[in-house]
Amino acid sequence: MESQKLILVTGGAGYVGSHCLIELLSNGFDAVVIDNCSNSIQLGQQSMPESLLRIEKLTGRKLIAFYKLDINDQACLERIFIEHRFDAVMHFAALKSVAESCRMPLKYYRNNVGGTMVLLDVMEKFSVKKLIFSSSATVYGRPEYLPIDENHRTGTELTSSYGRTKYFIEEILKDLSHSDPDWSIVSLRYFNPVGAHESGEIGEDPLGVPNNLMPFISQVAVGRRPYLKVFGNDFKTADGTGVRDYIHIMDLARGHLMALKMIVEEETKNTKGWNVFNFGAGRGYSVLDVLKAFETSTKVRIAFKFCDRRDGDVDELWARIIKVRERFNWQPRFDLDAMCLHSWKWQNNYPFGYRTSQRRIESIPNNIDRSLNEEKSNLDEDDNSELLSIRYDHYQDETSNFNQEKNSCFSNNNIDSNKNSHCNHNGNKERNHLKNNQELLKTKFFNKKLKCFQFEVNNNEEDIV
Repeated sequence: MESQKLILVTGGAGYVGSHCLIELLSNGFDAVVIDNCSNSIQLGQQSMPESLLRIEKLTGRKLIAFYKLDINDQACLERIFIEHRFDAVMHFAALKSVAESCRMPLKYYRNNVGGTMVLLDVMEKFSVKKLIFSSSATVYGRPEYLPIDENHRTGTELTSSYGRTKYFIEEILKDLSHSDPDWSIVSLRYFNPVGAHESGEIGEDPLGVPNNLMPFISQVAVGRRPYLKVFGNDFKTADGTGVRDYIHIMDLARGHLMALKMIVEEETKNTKGWNVFNFGAGRGYSVLDVLKAFETSTKVRIAFKFCDRRDGDVDELWARIIKVRERFNWQPRFDLDAMCLHSWKWQNNYPFGYRTSQRRIESIPNNIDRSLNEEKSNLDEDDNSELLSIRYDHYQDETSNFNQEKNSCFSNNNIDSNKNSHCNHNGNKERNHLKNNQELLKTKFFNKKLKCFQFEVNNNEEDIV
């Protein structure tokens, strides 16, 4: 690379963004990260989220800057574009719970669509017209055929507000690229990213109950949750459980790097406009396939229980990935066993994710051997109700208010704070919240057939999505 390119990464402290940062820094790119820290952990007096500190340690490189702010804050965002001269933007910042999006659609439209509009306005104002957009296979809705290729229709029979936000953003990006030929936009439609970095130092660390299958399985394996709910065993699949396409997070990160190089280095007619690529493994696995692979590769038994299927769930989804193979010579390097092993390595090293200050807490069993049949027979509906009914409602205000300061940015930058008092956060208030967050709220579940194990209390639990 002739000169180091500077990339703005929105949502860079999150799961996908953080793993993509490793690829960027390891391949000579410089990065500025912005994140509102709504789904990341910042311990004590740390200058940035724990995930970013670990990325710097893993890569041996420093971020140019980290800013804690919401992308809906246009004034603060413009100050960042004044301070830095970006070559491109990688846009990950978004809310992503399918279930929550159906309950709170306005929140998702305001954050995902509204935030993207603000970002695009600022990019256009400062003539930064190269964008990698984190999209989703949810834009396809119910599949008309399998495997799904990039020409499959989008925007119809969408089953969640989250999926509609991704679809609306893609339509905006298409209109923008058609109106101005200087734009180079790549939309990457993920299927199901799973796994963790091979080091086991960073991984998926959802706040509250996981929305995705693999981190839920991992939390059951490490003893944080009693069992996995499998939603539906009456799908039209080989074993009756839903089939999805799972892609290792580092394969996905490598794909982002290739797409970025295409728009910032090639500078050809073919890189202009709006381009879209599927990212998956190119095959489907059922929920029970994933459970079996996890047990086989890690030697850890996973308790599970069948529940009714959820509204909107489809039988099976997987991607056709010929286009990305032909364009980038990309193909998945990691199989399902590696996805499971790397997820387990991360979770076993850090049972409470980034809130675990040191590697594995010894009081949490490394291998809780729970017979599936024993679990299913002993954890009946009454046991389930008793186990999952424990709540600490008096902590609700504290936890719900944590990291919700709306005027917080420039936590680690060189801009004169006196000139930007409108977007500085209240340091004392935030430090108090951070201190409170370090006090892990734990309790112990007991069952006559189960050993007691530590479990993090979350008063906003919901079923896995």
